[in-house]
Amino acid sequence: MTIEERINSVISEIKSTSEKMTVAFSGGKDSTLVAVLAREALGKEKVKLLNVCFGPYSYSRGLEIVIGLAEKLGLDLEFTAGYEEQEKIWKAGPSCNRCTKFAKFNAVLKSTTSIIATGANLSDTWGQTGIALKERLYAPIRDWTKKEIDETLEYFGIEVPRIGEAPSREGCKLKHLLKMMINPSYHGQAVAISNEILMDHLAEFPLKMANVKIIGPLSRNIALVNVSPEPPEAKKNSITKALKKTGIIETVHWVDAPIKLVISANPGIFNNEASKGWILKGRLQPEFAAPISAEWIKSRNRRLATFQVVDYVLEVNR
Repeated sequence: MTIEERINSVISEIKSTSEKMTVAFSGGKDSTLVAVLAREALGKEKVKLLNVCFGPYSYSRGLEIVIGLAEKLGLDLEFTAGYEEQEKIWKAGPSCNRCTKFAKFNAVLKSTTSIIATGANLSDTWGQTGIALKERLYAPIRDWTKKEIDETLEYFGIEVPRIGEAPSREGCKLKHLLKMMINPSYHGQAVAISNEILMDHLAEFPLKMANVKIIGPLSRNIALVNVSPEPPEAKKNSITKALKKTGIIETVHWVDAPIKLVISANPGIFNNEASKGWILKGRLQPEFAAPISAEWIKSRNRRLATFQVVDYVLEVNR
């Protein structure tokens, strides 16, 4: 199927799905393409963009990108809050899937009565199900690959700016908090402030990746800094100093060589090799600047629903 055929197929489906549409708009490639296709199908007046703002866990650069793209596309943009629900979810440990389902989508559903178009595609769990419409949530590019999405954006002449925090799935700082958020003013602030500090210090650098992972026991915040390409030593020192100056980060380590993560997991994950493998290689490794391995510990904390990284060990002569 050619690009034109693929576009026309989706436009036809959108027209038959609803006369007007709200796009759950993150400012990333997937939701931007959906916004373009909805605009082409229904016209500017029948399409609205809705961004779920996660407050302290949204990058300031990300919000700038969202506003800029909305203006470029000529579409109305509204914001709705979702960070309080995020904090409830993270109390039981990191869970991006639950966050998307209960924080992001629920916030969107409460904000409009129209059909909501999402950027779900073949790289997502939802996209892989092949379900087009569920509970007013609609996935018009559910059977598209990332390559097809890139090609179609290029066809329309749409360039989507990057924040630079991760190779993919940008926009939310909370995914970098790799432990339970029992105290938002301590654990939450650590991940929110540290990642904003990092991006501010590296504003003039071309980045493939720049994030601060917050790990450690609940009583201590350890910052694992991942930046690629690696900045000059003087810049690293100034960033380290700024992170420690926050008063809520005790240790700063730059991930520039292989490390082993000590991961505490609930019994369901601990006893499932496939789950552990996905967390390490699918969830964590893509956003680390060096190879990682894991030492797994079976958690006795009944409140932990997923996992938390409690410590790290330098890998010697790996």
